[in-house]
Amino acid sequence: MKIVDVQLDIVRIPRHTGFVCQHAIVRIHTDEGLTGVGEMSDFSHLPKYSLDAEDLRRTLKAHLAGRDPFDLAALNREMADLFPQTMYYYEKGTFIRCGIDIALHDLVGKALGVNVSRLLGGRVRDRIKVCYPIFRHRSMGEVAANVEVVRKRLAEGFDAFRLYAGQHPDADEAFLAAVRSEFGSKVTIKSLDFSHLLDWKTALRQTRRLLQYGIQLVESPAQLNDAEGLRHFRLAVDVPVSEHVWSFKQLHDLIRRDSVDLFNIALIFIGGFAAARKAAAAAEVAGKGVLIGTTQELGLGTAAQAIFGAGLTNLSAISDPTGPALYVDDITAEPVRYVDGYLLAPDEAKPGIGVDIDWDKVERLRDRSFSWGDQRVANLQDRTSPGAAV
Repeated sequence: MKIVDVQLDIVRIPRHTGFVCQHAIVRIHTDEGLTGVGEMSDFSHLPKYSLDAEDLRRTLKAHLAGRDPFDLAALNREMADLFPQTMYYYEKGTFIRCGIDIALHDLVGKALGVNVSRLLGGRVRDRIKVCYPIFRHRSMGEVAANVEVVRKRLAEGFDAFRLYAGQHPDADEAFLAAVRSEFGSKVTIKSLDFSHLLDWKTALRQTRRLLQYGIQLVESPAQLNDAEGLRHFRLAVDVPVSEHVWSFKQLHDLIRRDSVDLFNIALIFIGGFAAARKAAAAAEVAGKGVLIGTTQELGLGTAAQAIFGAGLTNLSAISDPTGPALYVDDITAEPVRYVDGYLLAPDEAKPGIGVDIDWDKVERLRDRSFSWGDQRVANLQDRTSPGAAV
């Protein structure tokens, strides 16, 4: 079996916040009529530059056409040479590599008639506990709306939340106090996510102020690639500290300095199944736990995340993939399933990733190019629109 073509379908789908995100659905076609499908999720993020979709498609086809999709190791190595790691977790190279890697795994699974879980060694669980994101407060006026988000999502079964923190400490505290007052032990605050916006000393001051509200862990409480700052922060707090993984050099630095307790690993930020499994194995060897991160994928990307998490033996914290609950539409024929705050892994009896794509929806949601328009940096950081309900 040989690859004969690569297709990219760009879709634009609004979130409930009003922010419109762009994703690329990847199709890898073969000479035997099988097609693997992947997702390059949520291109609408920092840094604010665009790719030429047709140029990217031609580049990918030039390097993949004629190749055997079963040569996963070689193809992943070549994709890493084409789109190398840059020590920045919103760089688009990992997004591209992730979409190709998911599509290749989907294709190989379909060719063998097995779910991708089987290719990765099987499952140790069939569901993953997840949390719903509360986007960053920029004013006190946003607190009531975010409490309403908790109220609404709790009724849908989501009982764990993570708070993007650090922009407005008074509003963060007012929100946490209101949540504790109204919901008590019914709601878990999984984490404060500072998203590298603050230096570690400022993040420490804010964390100490908010720990009284039952925070389980703190994420990214230092500036980008400041492994030493993370270590200082970790030694100063009594809750676990996690950090997103976006390169093996960064992962090595964090392990060498013993900077964190947990590694936040998402397929999109590290470049797909192969790279994510390597990162998780390194974490396990170092005695560290893992949680599954997110860039808020659509249903296909979320299903892939669920498959990855289902096979981890060191998954040890509430994870983040709730993207399909944030969007007003999706491209899967059936939505991924959330039950009682858990993301269910796809049916293991279905070959490939285990989800079907509604290509009529893809056509309806289609866009012709990647373009961020006039979005402000603050909105790109959290992918929200000012004043919009979340």
